[in-house]
Amino acid sequence: MDFDWTMALGSFLVAVVVGLTGMGGGALMTPMLVTFFGVSPLAAVSSDLVAAAVMKPVGSAVHYRQGTINMRLVAWLCVGSVPAAFSGVLVARALGDGEGVQRVIEIAMGTALLVAAAGLVVRGLLARRAGGDAPDGAEAPEITVRPLPTVLVGAVGGLVVGITSVGSGSLIIVALLALYPALKANQLVGTDLLQAVPLVFAAALGHLLFGDFRMEVTAALLVGSVPGVYLGSRISSRAPGGLIRRALAFVLVASALKMFGVPLTALAWILVAMLAAATAVWLVQRNRAPRPSATVLADDTGGADERVDQRV
Repeated sequence: MDFDWTMALGSFLVAVVVGLTGMGGGALMTPMLVTFFGVSPLAAVSSDLVAAAVMKPVGSAVHYRQGTINMRLVAWLCVGSVPAAFSGVLVARALGDGEGVQRVIEIAMGTALLVAAAGLVVRGLLARRAGGDAPDGAEAPEITVRPLPTVLVGAVGGLVVGITSVGSGSLIIVALLALYPALKANQLVGTDLLQAVPLVFAAALGHLLFGDFRMEVTAALLVGSVPGVYLGSRISSRAPGGLIRRALAFVLVASALKMFGVPLTALAWILVAMLAAATAVWLVQRNRAPRPSATVLADDTGGADERVDQRV
C-alpha cells in the first residue's frame, strides 16, 4: 500500500490540537480514520493507539522541561489507568468480530465523543466562573492530591481508552479539572499528557497482541503527529484556550454524530444550527459585557485630559 500523505497531514493537524490542549488524540484521530479514509473502527483504534504511544512522550517531554507537570497526580492516575487500559482491549475483543463488533465500537466511540464535548463545555463554564486561568507567570498552585477519586478517574478513563482510543485527554483532563480546579490550564495539559504515556503504552500493547494493528496506517499517523504534537506543545502557553475548546467541542460533536450513522445532509444541517446557536450566544454575551466609560485623568501640568475608550 502506498504511503498516504493526506492521512499524514490530517494527523499533523490533530496532533497540534493535542499539544495545545491535551485533548483530541483519539477523539479526533480515530473518527478521522474511519470517516475520511475508510479504515475499520477496530483497525483505526489499534493503529491510533500504537501511534499515540510515540506521540504522547514527545508532547509530555516539552511540558516536563517547562515544569508544568504534577508528578503525584500522574502516579495516582496511572495506578488506575494502566491495568484498566489493557483490560479495555480484552473487552473489545470479547465482543467478537465482524460487523456487530464494529458497530458496537462505533456507538461506544460516539458516546465517548459526546461525553468529551460536554466536558469541554463544563470546563469552559467552570473557568469563566473562576475568573479564567491564572496568569502564565504565576507560581504553580499547591494542591492536595485525593488518591481514591484520582485512581477511579484513571481507571474509568483507561477502560474507555482501551475500547475506543478516546479518553486519554478528552475525558481525563476534564475530570482532573473538576477534581483540582486550582490547576492552571498548562499544568492540566502537561499532567494529562504524561499520565497518558503509560496508559497508551498499555492499551497499545493490548492492541498489538489482540487488536487489528495496521502498519501502513500507523506510519502515516507518526509522520504527521510527531512534529504536530511538538509544535502544539511549544506554543500551548500562548494559545487562546477558550477558542480552541469551542472549536474542539464542535468537531467532537460532529465526529460523534458521524459515528452514530447520522446522514451527511442531516449532519450538515445540525452543524449549521450549532454554529448559529453558538454565534448567537457569543453575541449576547458580548453585548452584556460592561463597556468602559469616559475617564478624566489629571495630567502632569495639573490640567485634565479626557480619554474616551473606543467601543468595538
